Amino acid sequence: MKNKVISRLVIFGVIAIVGILAMQVYWISSLLEFRKQELDQSTKIALFQVAKDLARARKVDLPTNTTIQVRGSNTYQVNINDVIDAGLLEFFLRKEFNNKGIKLDFEYAIHDCNSNEVVYGGTVYLSKNSNQSSQIKKLPRYSKFLYYFSVRFHSTNKYILSSIQLPIIFTAVLIFILLVFSYSLIFILRQRRLSQMQKDFINNMTHEFKTPISTIKISAEVFLNNESIKKDKRLARYANIILEQSQRLNDQVEKVLQVAKLEKNTVELDSRIINLHNLLESVVESFELRIHELNGKIDLKLNVENPSIQADSLHLINVLNSLIDNAIKYSKDAPSITVLTCEDNHFIYLKVQDLGIGIAKEDQNKIFQKFYRVPTGDIHDVKGFGLGLFYVQSICKAHGWALNVQSEKGKGTTFTISFKKQHQ
Repeated sequence: MKNKVISRLVIFGVIAIVGILAMQVYWISSLLEFRKQELDQSTKIALFQVAKDLARARKVDLPTNTTIQVRGSNTYQVNINDVIDAGLLEFFLRKEFNNKGIKLDFEYAIHDCNSNEVVYGGTVYLSKNSNQSSQIKKLPRYSKFLYYFSVRFHSTNKYILSSIQLPIIFTAVLIFILLVFSYSLIFILRQRRLSQMQKDFINNMTHEFKTPISTIKISAEVFLNNESIKKDKRLARYANIILEQSQRLNDQVEKVLQVAKLEKNTVELDSRIINLHNLLESVVESFELRIHELNGKIDLKLNVENPSIQADSLHLINVLNSLIDNAIKYSKDAPSITVLTCEDNHFIYLKVQDLGIGIAKEDQNKIFQKFYRVPTGDIHDVKGFGLGLFYVQSICKAHGWALNVQSEKGKGTTFTISFKKQHQ
C-alpha cells in the first residue's frame, strides 16, 4: 500500500476517533444537563404541590407571590403565608416526591418567625443506599420570605449520574474500543515501518551482491578459457562448479530484486507481440541437458495454429523457467514433464505438467504467497526462497493473464496460463 494512502487512512482514522469521542462527550454532557433540568422541574412541581396541600390542610389561601427560590444546586425554599406544621410538611414532601419518582435523601427545615431562625425539621431517607450517619448542615435563611420551608437534597450529582448509568457504561466501552483501535493502529504502523526497513535492507543487500557475483562469474569464465585449466580435469570441474553456483546465486538475487519491484509497482513491462512457440522451444532446450542428467524427459507439444501473444518476453521466460524448475525440483525420481499449448475461440492455453509429488489441497491456496514453501516433511533437499510462484502470479496479474493450478498429492501438478488471442 502506498505511503499516501496509509497517511490518508491514518488521518481519517484519527479524525474519526476524535469526532466520535467529541460526540460522546457532548452527548453525555447534554444528557447530564437534561437530567439536571428534569430533576429541577420535577422538584419545583412537587414543592409547589406541597405548598398547595399545606394551604388546603390549614384552609388558607396561598399567597399570590408564592415562589420557589433555588439556593445553590440542591437547596429549595418555598414561600407559605401561614404557620407550617413539621409533621404535615414531611408527610406531603414524602408523598409528592414519591409521585414524581424523586428517590433522593433530603432534609427539611421551617422558618421560626418568633426567633427569626431556620429550625431544623428532619432528614428523610428515600434512596436505596442512604447514608444515615451523614452530617446535617444548617440550612440558609432567606430574608425576603416570612413563612417558608427549606428542602436540601443529598448527593444530587450522584443521583443524576446513576440515572444515566447505562449510557455512561456504553460510552466507557466505546472509549476502550477506540483506545484499543488506536493502539492497534500505532502497532500496525510501527510494524509496517520495521517491515519497510527490512525490505530496504534486503534490496540494498541484494544490490550489493550483484558486483561480487559478477566478478566471481567473470573470473570463473576466465579460468575455464585458460588452456592449463582445461587440461587439468580437477581444476576444470571446480571452475565449472564456481560458474554454475555463481549463476545460480545471480538468478536468486535477480528474483529478489524483481519481487521488490513488483511490490513497489515499479516493474515496467515491455509488452510486444511474440511467437509463443518459438519462445517455448528455446526455454525447453535450455533445460534438456539438466533433465537428461537426471535421466528424465521433457516433451513439448505445440497445438496452436497461430501462437502470437502480447507479452514481455523477458518476464515470460522467467515465468516458464520458474514453472519448469519447480517441476524438476518436486519430481519423485527422474522428472517427466510436458509443456503443451492448446486453444479455444478466445484464449491460448499454456500448460506445464509434471508427474511429481503433487500439492495437497490445503496448500494449493498458499503456494502463491511470498516465501511459502510446500512442506516436505523432514526432507529439505529442495532449495530456494519460496519466491518463484509469487513472482509467476505477480507477472501473470501484471499482464492480465489467468493462472490456475491443478494437483493431486502423489500424482503430479499442472499449471495453466491463459493468454488472450491476438486477432490478425
